[in-house]
Amino acid sequence: MNIGLLQCDHVDAGFQHLLHDYDVAFRDLFKHHAPQINLTVYDACHGQLPDAVSACDGYIISGSRHSAYDQLDWITQLADFVRRVHQQQHKMVGICFGHQVIAHALGGKVAKSANGWGVGVKPVDMQNTRAWMHPETPSYHLLLSHQDQVLTLPDGAEVLGGNAHCPVSMFAIADHLLGLQAHPEFTPQYAEALLSARLDRIGHEVAEAARHTLQTPTDEAIITQWIAAFFAA
Repeated sequence: MNIGLLQCDHVDAGFQHLLHDYDVAFRDLFKHHAPQINLTVYDACHGQLPDAVSACDGYIISGSRHSAYDQLDWITQLADFVRRVHQQQHKMVGICFGHQVIAHALGGKVAKSANGWGVGVKPVDMQNTRAWMHPETPSYHLLLSHQDQVLTLPDGAEVLGGNAHCPVSMFAIADHLLGLQAHPEFTPQYAEALLSARLDRIGHEVAEAARHTLQTPTDEAIITQWIAAFFAA
């Protein structure tokens, strides 16, 4: 299965010893948990997008340090591509920024959350299920690093999972669009480096509480299998 990774950021040089780059992180994730996925990488944050929606079997939009509502040409172009994917009912998964871009592009509201930064490992409780969610689980834990949230969903979207901090942690539109706020591709070491780099913005108290969660076992294996099954469904 050929999946296009629309890469919306690059790992800073000082952190590349921890994660290399986001395309490498996603390749490693699928290599270990869903080897049937082959990635074709598009450098979306530098304006590179597929010529046609049909170029790949589906797409993943990566995270980014930017916001879905930033007035940047490449984000405008990405949002246009999301709308084309939706119109053609092609498969697409958004991760963090990607989750927010899908919602924003289709008429939802994305903004900085009144709950502050979502960082560290947090649980997400499943509220609705889909046939591709195997193995089944009533909740999952994943790493997070975000300030924006999806506050209002676009028409036709359904919340699949959430928590008190981020009520829209996972959503779907029909059978072809899926958004996840968390980062299955992150490692605890990289998440901790981001906490340190963003300490002034996140706040010492929130960052310290997040650090204490970084040893919590995470469920990237389950979520990656869900993503692969979603693309195959």
